[in-house]
Amino acid sequence: MTETYAGQTLADDIVDEFDSPASRLDREADAILQREEMRSLGVRPIRQALKEDARAVGDWGRARAGRLRHTVEEEPVRYSLYALGIGVLIGLLAAR
Repeated sequence: MTETYAGQTLADDIVDEFDSPASRLDREADAILQREEMRSLGVRPIRQALKEDARAVGDWGRARAGRLRHTVEEEPVRYSLYALGIGVLIGLLAAR
């Protein structure tokens, strides 16, 4: 019986050939994006943009969760009744 690798794969585990067409294209695209005229237009590499956007989404989510936690702590009975009502409605809809 053959064994398969069941561990978590990381981006560091992926080995790209240094001179593959994809890696050459990636290097050329990064070089184009590093040019001064591109930077003056606000163009940035996709990896950098994704990291910054993911960080912004995480910060936004944490801020919203903090606001929600604070609001619920101020009026726990009110929001517990809201949650109970929503649960009843979902239960009634699911029973159909």
